[in-house]
Amino acid sequence: MEDINEQIRLHTAGATIRHESFDDLPSYENAEELSQEFIDTWVVPFYMDINNPSAYWKEQFIQISNNITKDIVLKLLGDFNWRTRQTGAFFAAIKGFKDLTEIIGIHLLKSEVCYAGVAYTRTLASFNTENAVEYLDRYLSHYLLQPDLWFDQHEALEALTYLDKINNTKIALKHNDNWTKFLENKPHWNKNITTDIIEVQLSFIEEIKLKS
Repeated sequence: MEDINEQIRLHTAGATIRHESFDDLPSYENAEELSQEFIDTWVVPFYMDINNPSAYWKEQFIQISNNITKDIVLKLLGDFNWRTRQTGAFFAAIKGFKDLTEIIGIHLLKSEVCYAGVAYTRTLASFNTENAVEYLDRYLSHYLLQPDLWFDQHEALEALTYLDKINNTKIALKHNDNWTKFLENKPHWNKNITTDIIEVQLSFIEEIKLKS
């Protein structure tokens, strides 16, 4: 049984709900803990604002974009914490690191920490690769059948709906019935699936990419 200190560490990292989904898939993990200097440089200034598409934050991300390397992004994604992982996913999007699709896709499927899932779905949507679509589809195929896991089903379905829109596909449609059933015990959840919010977020990402 985990001791209280380990439980506190996991909760702080974002592992607020423990489950066994996709346990067979290996998560990308760092061999060593991140230094406080690294966290202060690459996480603290950004993790609270990656979902805030303002002119101010766009300029901040443009200024640091050229300094973001793949090694930095991998270290962020390999840390077991929602703050580092969602920052790493966002950085991967603005740098266009599509070769990290598998790492981000597996993180999404395993859903080990809270909050980061939204960033994963948007990054996968920005990549718009065959594998990215498959991870979103696979996530929904599993988690829409788990009504007690209140995760990122809404955002994943919006991401897949957006990709259908731009790719002229209809993959999201097959999840409609399961989405309706999933909502039965969630009277206060937003039932509407639109692409308005994700389009704003992805436009924000594209502007940063173009001006970096």
